[in-house]
Amino acid sequence: MRSFIIRPFGEKNGIDFDLIERDLIAPALKAAGFTGGTTIDILRAGNIRTDMFQRLLTADLVVAELSIHNANVFYELGIRHALRDKRTFMLRANMDKFPFDLQTDRYFAYDHTRLADSLPLLTEALRQTKASEVQDSPAFKALPRLEAQDRSHFLAVPPDFREEVERAVADKQVGDLELLGSEVHGFEWESEGLRVVGRALFDLKAFDGASVMWEAVRNLDQMDLQANLLLGTIYQRLGDLTRSMQALNRALSRDGVDRSSRAEAYALMGRSAKTLWKKEWRQAPSDKRRQQALRSPQLDESLKAYAGAFDEDLNHYYSGLNACAMLNIQLELAQAHPETWAERFEDEHEAERELSSRKLRLEKLLAAVELSLGATLKQLKREQKTDVWGRISEADLCALISKKPSRVASTYASALAAAPEFAADSVRDQLELYAELKILEGNAKAALEALPASRKSEGPAKTGRVLLFTGHVIDAPGREHPRFPPDREGAARQRLRQEIEGELRLPGGIAYGIAGGASGGDILFHEACEELGIPTRLYLALPREQFIEESVQPAGPHWVERFNQLYRKLPRRELGESKELPRWLREKPDYGIWQRNNLWELHNALAAGSTNVTLIALWNRKKGDGPGGTEDMVEVAEARGAKTIIIDTSTL
Repeated sequence: MRSFIIRPFGEKNGIDFDLIERDLIAPALKAAGFTGGTTIDILRAGNIRTDMFQRLLTADLVVAELSIHNANVFYELGIRHALRDKRTFMLRANMDKFPFDLQTDRYFAYDHTRLADSLPLLTEALRQTKASEVQDSPAFKALPRLEAQDRSHFLAVPPDFREEVERAVADKQVGDLELLGSEVHGFEWESEGLRVVGRALFDLKAFDGASVMWEAVRNLDQMDLQANLLLGTIYQRLGDLTRSMQALNRALSRDGVDRSSRAEAYALMGRSAKTLWKKEWRQAPSDKRRQQALRSPQLDESLKAYAGAFDEDLNHYYSGLNACAMLNIQLELAQAHPETWAERFEDEHEAERELSSRKLRLEKLLAAVELSLGATLKQLKREQKTDVWGRISEADLCALISKKPSRVASTYASALAAAPEFAADSVRDQLELYAELKILEGNAKAALEALPASRKSEGPAKTGRVLLFTGHVIDAPGREHPRFPPDREGAARQRLRQEIEGELRLPGGIAYGIAGGASGGDILFHEACEELGIPTRLYLALPREQFIEESVQPAGPHWVERFNQLYRKLPRRELGESKELPRWLREKPDYGIWQRNNLWELHNALAAGSTNVTLIALWNRKKGDGPGGTEDMVEVAEARGAKTIIIDTSTL
């Protein structure tokens, strides 16, 4: 999270405020998980007023040092209080008398002569502020209808970053997107960069990676509407309905949520309840499933949520259509099993009255949905646009109201003619549900016969582990402290093969391997995998000629020839055009092409799932010659939960 410090500068009234930041505020912010700075940074960059206003608006936390009466500090504090409703933290040493307008506000007091004593307490106070959603701005407290500015409107994502995301999406490179998401940490536009990557991963249905990005957005603001709505969908797709419901409840509890967003949240809740409902009755014996489906409280929960969504926004025909489907199922089951329906009522007359009431409700709801959907389709036609899901919804409505199965089948066939392949499977799920419960049997049977063959796999795809390799290059002649001497190449090859064979024997085997192409460990890994019939992919930090010069040529022409053989036959990718980072990334401290290359390889391996990756490291367990080496790769991989195997070159 980003912070911004507003304070006096230099020594005033016996306090060295530069020292206060260095020894108290900055260490506490770092310990609490914040990055950022003061207006000193802006002064160095120029354009102080515009940048100062932007940071006061966009910072996740503003720390205001109020020990003395400093006009600039009070001015900036007033701007922050007017723009943001929470996370403005005030602290002071007891020097000047506190201004009347701030005397009722909470602030942290410290002893400027004993800063070390205050550091732990300040750190904890900042952590609590970070986690809090309580308003602390007196302006927002006094003016309850005042709305905080949406800082996303003021955080511009660099165009070349967006272009990298677009290229990764076009190539469907989930690992590249996850790399980009990890790299935006610390930038002022971090939250917006995460949104761009998170949306891209969501659209690619890479829900594991998408969940990481949107959780990171939500860590910056627990009540972020977009993050909570998307996490509601993402966790639903991942099968974690508890987290999905928690995210949706957060979205609904936020003040000022528009009707469309509320409708979307309720519709997702309806889908979760429907999933639980199907799971519940499908566990019953086959001859008891219809009764259990009617008896399940999740049927009412799903119906209530879908109907609530449609009540929120009558344009949200999808939720209204699902409410109709659930209500129709309930009515048909109640008529088929009156004794089960009567269980919830005091007497038969009450049960009959409620059944009649729900029949009337279904008629009205169907009419409203038909109007809503029809209006949407007419508008699309006027605008010369098409909506595949609108046409499918039209067929779903036809299945509910038509008495002619052939017409239902024809409507579905027409709707699915230009639809993506997965759309037919979505339609099939609902029709098979009807068939299983013996609801709308004629319509469901005719429609199912008209659908194209299912493209679903018979079960979850069985993919082997991904092997990721990192390791030392062969030592150059005369290296002062040997790491991987040339005479240990044979022993390294043998150990590598043993470890790879061990992974090959595990359930599922190995899908493929990923490694660079440097002389030494990388090339040995590719060669060992080829001997064992395991496909590998060549990942190069630089274009071929530059890579050879940097990472192969120093070991001699023999290694260059082995590299070229791999280059000619392996699928390969290149990270950058030169050792210089992309423009948007150059300000990231202590970061270079080799660290980026390691993370690039790692994220592409982890795209298969962190529990399905093994990192093999040919490493002497000592610090490397610089950042981005083997030690760095091992630390990052272990932090992400990947299995690691270390072959210690010092013991070969």
